Amino acid sequence: MPRKVRQLIADLEKAGFEHRGGKGSHRNFTHPKGLRVTVSGHTGDDAKHYQERNVHRLREELCAVPPLAKVSPLVSYCRKRLK
Repeated sequence: MPRKVRQLIADLEKAGFEHRGGKGSHRNFTHPKGLRVTVSGHTGDDAKHYQERNVHRLREELCAVPPLAKVSPLVSYCRKRLK
């Protein structure tokens, strides 16, 4: 069963994205690291598969650890919070 658009929005906000407005049922989110994403659909609608995939990829990208890098407190925090 697909997730609702409101759940995707909650995931983005937990990951540190800020709602920057939009038009109609479109919402633009930005992250301080420069990542951007647009989520379309009313909050009660089922999310499309590509929307779920985009949100999942963005969350992974934010918490990715570069190879041979020390694990920073931010990465530990992301891993705990996003599970």
